[in-house]
Amino acid sequence: MRSRLPTVFMLVFLLLCTPLSGCFGESDVKSLSASSLMVSEADSLEAGMWQTITLEASSDLAVFIPYFIQDPGSMRAQNGTVLDMKSGETISMNILFPPRNQVVMFFIGEIGRLNWPIREADQSWATWLDNRGNGSAIQAIANQDTGGEWPWVVSGNETGGDVIPFVMDTSRPFRADLTEENGVGASDGWVNGRDVYEWVDFIADDTPCVTCGPDGAVGYLDRWIGNANPSYEHAITYFEGVMQGYGLDRVEVHRFQWNTAWAVNICGYKDGSVYPDEWLIFGAHFDIAPPVAYTPGAEIGVPGYGTRHGAYDNAAGSSMVLTTASVLAEFDARRTMVFCLWSSEEEGLWGSRSFANDLPDGVTVSNYLNLDMAGVNYPGDYALSVYLGPDGTQEDIDQAGMFHLAEWIGSDALDLEYEMERGREAWLDGGESPLWGDIYEDTVAIYESPTARSDHDSFQNIGVATLGWNGLVDGYPCYHRECDTMETMIEYMDTDNSTGINNLVHSWDIVTWWAVFAFLHMDQTPVPNEL
Repeated sequence: MRSRLPTVFMLVFLLLCTPLSGCFGESDVKSLSASSLMVSEADSLEAGMWQTITLEASSDLAVFIPYFIQDPGSMRAQNGTVLDMKSGETISMNILFPPRNQVVMFFIGEIGRLNWPIREADQSWATWLDNRGNGSAIQAIANQDTGGEWPWVVSGNETGGDVIPFVMDTSRPFRADLTEENGVGASDGWVNGRDVYEWVDFIADDTPCVTCGPDGAVGYLDRWIGNANPSYEHAITYFEGVMQGYGLDRVEVHRFQWNTAWAVNICGYKDGSVYPDEWLIFGAHFDIAPPVAYTPGAEIGVPGYGTRHGAYDNAAGSSMVLTTASVLAEFDARRTMVFCLWSSEEEGLWGSRSFANDLPDGVTVSNYLNLDMAGVNYPGDYALSVYLGPDGTQEDIDQAGMFHLAEWIGSDALDLEYEMERGREAWLDGGESPLWGDIYEDTVAIYESPTARSDHDSFQNIGVATLGWNGLVDGYPCYHRECDTMETMIEYMDTDNSTGINNLVHSWDIVTWWAVFAFLHMDQTPVPNEL
């Protein structure tokens, strides 16, 4: 049985790695074994979908569950719990197993146990299992939600000794109408890359259609800012209607006067039930680089003269915002979730700056997540950049909490441990600039960015810690040019071992899941700006 969770949040599971103390074998688990615990549907566990499972204990034991579960009292979700079970006791739970991880595991210990070993932020559970002495620790504490029943887990100082792993296989559901070449492996789940692909394909669809609107095409193309641009207003009306259809509490079109033009943002709101004046914002710009007449100093034939389709920059990011809003709209969030499509990013971040500098009285932004030009990156022959900030110095990690959160999600849930290791080496070798322009195979780089060329800068300027994703930027030959189409993206993502479509679907699947996991985590526990 599968069920979508009505409330989804994420507890800080591991921010700062704690030293490993104690040695394995301190606790007495000799009377227990993996067979002391049974899990119903263990042969049909689905990755990337909320589902109901039942645990049954054949001995008195405690079980550590390091995945999203729904607390039966608060009806909120939390990342992990520790449950005591008497012999013969059964417990049913809603659980979300990682979307891109084929093996999952629970851990068994003696009943009443509070301290447990845990993997490092940059390693997978599979790697930890091979070397259990290399890791950190967590502690089970009382549930912090009103009405909550199951313990939360936080960073600890003691491992509590050895544990017994209970290992299970998962499989991801997929659409029957697709093939491997068309991204079937990332075509289903709570969110998925194929949905994003189809959104981008639609927005940038230049199939002629005289009745479809001022673009004369099926899609929404000429999305450049301008008071006299009917295509721009046509797109605003359309995206507003899409968000309204998701059932958000409200959708607002904000218009800000900026010099001689209007900056227009479309934002959907899901009001928080606990901290409504704390806003957690997920954003991407929907505008595209304007024609040369609206770009001072630009030259025809070089990056910067303008585009029409804007598939990569930035129908891709806009599509991920819409995909995320569609699944989170139904949830009872602690903090107010805000899903924004910014305008005028290409003119100098007019839309996001106007929004960030004009917040309602009493409102603060807890965190901001940005999506701009994600897609032409890993698993294609280019780096996926996971950038965070603000950055104070290049010598030190200033945003340790955000850094370790990004690592924690990527290393296990997204199965990117190896690619992240290559990304660390690439960053140390050359910094950000080559990651934006050169060829890198199997590379996912997490780093603090000294460059702020997108809407995250607007929120860093008001003291907010941010997280964002992008791929090839300055090395993309169709950057701000008319050839920025879906066809070009497919061509650039074609590799020796996979089609461009398949790689694009998996690229968007990785980024969307990463952003969703981070977003949900931050709703429960915001990540502070450490500068």
